[in-house]
Amino acid sequence: EPVRMLPLCDRLSLIPPVTAVLGLEQDGTPLLLRLPAPDVTHVLVVGTTGSGKTALARSLLVSLAMHNRQSQVQLVLIDPKGRGFGPIARMPHTLGSVASTPEQAMERLRWLIGEMERRDREGISRPALVVGIDELADLLMTGGAPVEAMLTRLSQRGREAGIHLVACTQKPTADVIGGAMKANFPVRLVGSVASRDEARYATGIADSGAEKLEGKGDFLLVAKGATVRFQAAWLGPEDFDRVCLVLRDGIRGPRCWSGNPPQPANVAPPQLPVQVDERPAAGGWLQSLGRRLVHNR
Repeated sequence: EPVRMLPLCDRLSLIPPVTAVLGLEQDGTPLLLRLPAPDVTHVLVVGTTGSGKTALARSLLVSLAMHNRQSQVQLVLIDPKGRGFGPIARMPHTLGSVASTPEQAMERLRWLIGEMERRDREGISRPALVVGIDELADLLMTGGAPVEAMLTRLSQRGREAGIHLVACTQKPTADVIGGAMKANFPVRLVGSVASRDEARYATGIADSGAEKLEGKGDFLLVAKGATVRFQAAWLGPEDFDRVCLVLRDGIRGPRCWSGNPPQPANVAPPQLPVQVDERPAAGGWLQSLGRRLVHNR
């Protein structure tokens, strides 16, 4: 059963800053992901063709823009095939165009390293920079060791500077998610994979059952050895156009995404209520704010 992003977001009145909407758990509980949490930081999205991995990553990034102003979150997009993240470039939160060539990708990564070093020197971490990377394997293949070194450095030191990586791959192999890269992506969103061996490597867990997932948005969230099965939220072209209109005209507010017609551009935007519950959850990484929230303090 498809889960539409906009009606789901209209149900969520309290969303902490820099928190992405993932979808619905099997019991209908909304599932959110707070990127700055120490046990989150960077996210690897894994799945074969047809699993819905790029659609999930795209919805994740769009949901961040929907619930955070540009002073809170900005997006940097790297898409070697130039297809997955193209529409997101229309959003005001996106810095520049989508980097689709090896040269553009190298330029963006060098800039991110420089920005990380500047933020470290000045002791700042805002706005959060969320780096979306589609087809990580292609980027590593074309960029080689220099790209791997920069990604590893960002994954190791990015959190303190407010830099978060959201990377997609359909190849859960040692060449893509081995070594230091594997260690620095503590959260994985795993869709359907081809075999039990791929499921084990993608999740890091024996007998996760990822090879039995049905595709089309059927995912496991894997963190700290635990799994949560969920249906990824889906954002169709018409809904995405609405998001762009709302963000461009500054008319967002409670239930603005799907329930009410757009207001005129000169109407002052109401503030979304934001409340962060700092109490640690039982088990450390799942917290309830009337729904489940991946969170750790």
